[in-house]
Amino acid sequence: MATTAEEFDFISQFVERRTGIVLEKGKEYLVESRLGPLLRKEGQASMASLIEKLKTGALAEPLARRVCEAMTTNETSFFRDIHPFEVLKKNVMPPLLDKRRATKELNLWCAASSTGQEPYTIAMTLLEAFPELRTWKIYFLATDIATDVLAKARSGRYSQLEVNRGLPASLLVKYFKRNGLEWEIDEKLRSMIDFREMNITGPWLPMPRLDLIFMRNILIYFSMETKRQILGKARRLLRDDGGLFLGGAETTLNIDASYERVQLDRSGFYRPTARMAA
Repeated sequence: MATTAEEFDFISQFVERRTGIVLEKGKEYLVESRLGPLLRKEGQASMASLIEKLKTGALAEPLARRVCEAMTTNETSFFRDIHPFEVLKKNVMPPLLDKRRATKELNLWCAASSTGQEPYTIAMTLLEAFPELRTWKIYFLATDIATDVLAKARSGRYSQLEVNRGLPASLLVKYFKRNGLEWEIDEKLRSMIDFREMNITGPWLPMPRLDLIFMRNILIYFSMETKRQILGKARRLLRDDGGLFLGGAETTLNIDASYERVQLDRSGFYRPTARMAA
């Protein structure tokens, strides 16, 4: 299924308008590989016929959603790029816990949570390193634009291949149980996290002031202006002593001056700059 230049332009503009994801020239192969299965499933003979259906407006809304979800990257794994979780455990949480012990409340948000491995990794990291958190009031929101991956995240069920990717055997034994051919995460851990649908480039769900924001491997898909808008909204939610985690290829440098990077060994995080927090 070859995509013409006109078809690619329409799909790229359509996806950016609805999700903020930028598909640059040269990404035609990505459109073809991801929308090919959808074409077959929808019974569409060609990309042109799919586009014509998308142009029908409100009547095509379910299809439009499926197109955008197909173009969303959902690559994830447990303890992906292990170093940020070490930074969380060793450098970010100890002083944060000291400041929050009076209220025993902690507020977290994990954006673009995909099928749930990252928020579950965060939860396991926190409970393993800081058992006292089991008695705290924890607000933990995890969001994604795609309804299918959210359903999987809520189920907490993963294949053998998925748990083999990054999950230590000790944590598999402690927090999972066999359910047929899958591994199902412990209900107490699953109930810590509220998985909700949200487009990060659209209106945000109501959230309290946050102590930790995980926004890893998201900004790379957006334009500079969209990155600036997202980081600005996140800063208004982040407490002055809170922390922001981005992906290894992402930065706030030359985008939003209200953050500064704290470099720690092989990783790091971002915090509000002193002049902005004052």
